[in-house]
Amino acid sequence: MIPFKSWLPLLILILVMGILLRMPWLVVFSFSVLILFTIAQYWNRHALDNVSYERYFRYTRGFTGEPLEFSLSVENKKWLPINWLKTEDRWPYAVGPKDKKELVSTHLPAAGNLVNLYSLRWRQKTRRQFPMVFQKRGMYELGPLTMESGDPFGLFRTTREEERSQYITVFPELIPLDFMAATTEDPFGERKAIRRVFEDPIQPMGVREYMPEDEFRRIHWPATAKTGELQVKVLPPISSKVLMVCMNASTTSQPWLGTLPNTFEQLIKITASIAYQGVENGYQVGLISNGSVAHSDHPFRLLPGRTPQHLASLLGTLAASTDYVTAPFELYLMQSMGKIPIGSALIIISACTTESMIDSIVRLRKYRPHITLVALDETAPVEIPGVKLVHLPFSEPANERG
Repeated sequence: MIPFKSWLPLLILILVMGILLRMPWLVVFSFSVLILFTIAQYWNRHALDNVSYERYFRYTRGFTGEPLEFSLSVENKKWLPINWLKTEDRWPYAVGPKDKKELVSTHLPAAGNLVNLYSLRWRQKTRRQFPMVFQKRGMYELGPLTMESGDPFGLFRTTREEERSQYITVFPELIPLDFMAATTEDPFGERKAIRRVFEDPIQPMGVREYMPEDEFRRIHWPATAKTGELQVKVLPPISSKVLMVCMNASTTSQPWLGTLPNTFEQLIKITASIAYQGVENGYQVGLISNGSVAHSDHPFRLLPGRTPQHLASLLGTLAASTDYVTAPFELYLMQSMGKIPIGSALIIISACTTESMIDSIVRLRKYRPHITLVALDETAPVEIPGVKLVHLPFSEPANERG
C-alpha cells in the first residue's frame, strides 16, 4: 500500500512551485495526481463495505466417502463496483473440494486455503459450485475468511478477516456386525421377569379381584359396584429396552505406551455400528466413554434415547471423539453405573482388556446381569461367567506401531 500521507507534502510542494514559477503543466500534474490519489483512497476505504460471503451446503453431516456439492456466494450490496476481490477461506483437506489442487498450502498441515478471485459490478451477486467428498471421520471447522481488495488503479489495498466459522461432521464408518442379531434380539435373556417393571395406566386390559398388596388407586369402581366385590384394574406391561454402549478409549495397557490410531478408529467404527443397529432395532441407546471429544478434556456420557435426533447425537459425538484418555475405564465405568437405568443391557467395547477391567466386570455382574464384552485384543481374554464374550481381534499394521 502506498503511504498517501507521505506523498501529500510532496504534491503540495509541486503545486506551490508550479504556481510560483508559473508552470501550468506542473500545476495540472499535481492536481491530477492529487485527485487520482483521493479517488483511489476513497475507493480502497469502501471496497469491502457491504460485501457478503456465504457457504451453502445441502447438509453438513455425512458418512465417510459420501460425495456432496457446496457453493460459495459473494455479493456486492453497494453501488460502488469492486474491480477485484480475493477471498482466502481456510478449509480442512478431509472435507475439502474433490480436486485437492483447489486448496493452496498453508502453515497448517491438515488445512489449506480455498482461494477465489472475483470482479463484481454494483449490486451484483455471483455463486460458484464445487464438488467435495467426506474423506475422514471427525468434526471440522471452516474458517477464518480473509478478503482482500483495493482501488482500480492498483495504488492501495485493504484486507479484512472474519471468523465465518462453520462445522462439518463426518460420521464414523458403519460396519456389519453379526453378533448384534443375537445381542439386541433379547439382551434380557429368555427367562420370565419376576415382576413387571413398567405398566401403562392409561389403557387397562381387564379387571381382577382385589388383593391386599394392591394399591387403593387401582380399584376399578364401576366393576366393584357391578359385582359387589372389590375389583382392581389389570394394566398392560410396557417393554422398555435400554442398551448402554460403553467404550474404552484406551488402546494400550499403560498411558505412557501411547495410542494405536488404527485400533482406535476400529473401536469407533464398532461402537458406532452397535449404537446404530440398536436404535434401528427399537432400543433406547446410551453411550459412555473415558475418552474425550475435540476441544475438551472430560469423559462423555449420553443418556439413552431412540429418536433420529438422538442417533445423530450419538454418531456426532463419536465423530468428534479423540484418543485422549481422561480416566481409567474401569473406574469411570463403576462411577457411571448410578446414572444408567436399572435393567439396561451393557455392551462393553475394549481393545485392551486388562485384569483390573475384568475384575470390575466381575463385580459389576452381580448388579448388572446383562453384559456383553466385545474385545479387540489380538488374543481372546479370559471368559467371565455370565458375561457374553465377542472376540473381534484387530492388530495394528506393522508400519503404524510405535
